[in-house]
Amino acid sequence: MSLPGVAQVSKTLHEGVIYRHIVLTVPAVLRTSFYRNAQVLLSPFMQCGVHCLDDVFSRLSGRPLTGGYTVVVQTHGRNGQYNPHLHIIATSGGLDKQANEWMHLDYLPYPMLRKKWQWYVLTMLRHTVKTKEMDRLVDLCYTRYQNGFVTNVQKGDVPSRYESLARYLAKYVVSPPISLRRLDGYDGQRVIYHYRSHKSERVERETVEVYTFIGRMIQHVFAKGFKRIRYYGVQATKTFAKMKSLMREALSKIKGVVRGAVKIIARLTYRQRYHQSSGRDPLICPHCHHEMGLWKIWHPKYGVVYDELEAINKGKYGSRRE
Repeated sequence: MSLPGVAQVSKTLHEGVIYRHIVLTVPAVLRTSFYRNAQVLLSPFMQCGVHCLDDVFSRLSGRPLTGGYTVVVQTHGRNGQYNPHLHIIATSGGLDKQANEWMHLDYLPYPMLRKKWQWYVLTMLRHTVKTKEMDRLVDLCYTRYQNGFVTNVQKGDVPSRYESLARYLAKYVVSPPISLRRLDGYDGQRVIYHYRSHKSERVERETVEVYTFIGRMIQHVFAKGFKRIRYYGVQATKTFAKMKSLMREALSKIKGVVRGAVKIIARLTYRQRYHQSSGRDPLICPHCHHEMGLWKIWHPKYGVVYDELEAINKGKYGSRRE
């Protein structure tokens, strides 16, 4: 994730709310259909996760709730093959807009989540890809996976500081299908790499022809302009400013502070950090007690680390009109 991406995640979090990492997957029997219809399926796929979680939250609370979701779609599994799934940073609960109250939920029941997720995905597939083959696959999935599709709610909370949470999510956005450290060999014709198998939980090695390997990598390239990270519910960027005031009012009605809730830590300037650590303002003269202008910073080990005159000469300041 680029720095702007991290900054964007940071701006769409609400103080006082617990966030959890949820992974929603699809079975292997559907992966080929997702690959062949990626351009029309991936966006509705992301929306499915949101609708599913809002539904689960509402069922658990007994009233309609709107949660907050940062959704990342990933198409590769650990071995590099096509395996579409969602990583979601979700609020633990949701906003009752009618009552303007925030409902905190301590847990998500797996049986309900799995069945709901299966229903939303299969309904979306049937309505989006209207073919007899898709109808057959949907019916097969209901018969074969009677307990629903695999979901995973990570144990423990995601990081509570917004910078840490943004970087926690970043690894799911920028991580390649196979990192360089997992490449073990290449002889001009074959590529050898390793990965930790979900089934065996052991490190396994695979040797494939070089063109097969290249094919496995390029199949994860998204269409131009496709947004892999999106924000929904009380996290939606278009309505975030409006929601922020509603959230503050709703959260103020909760008695006490929920342990593990996100705390928004303001970014401090060098001057503020220095004053916080030493108790002294570095820009106040110790003799005349007037504020000084910053001209040059010298470090005993690194020498001059900032020079105002050099910055001016390099044209970093625009001309002023009096």
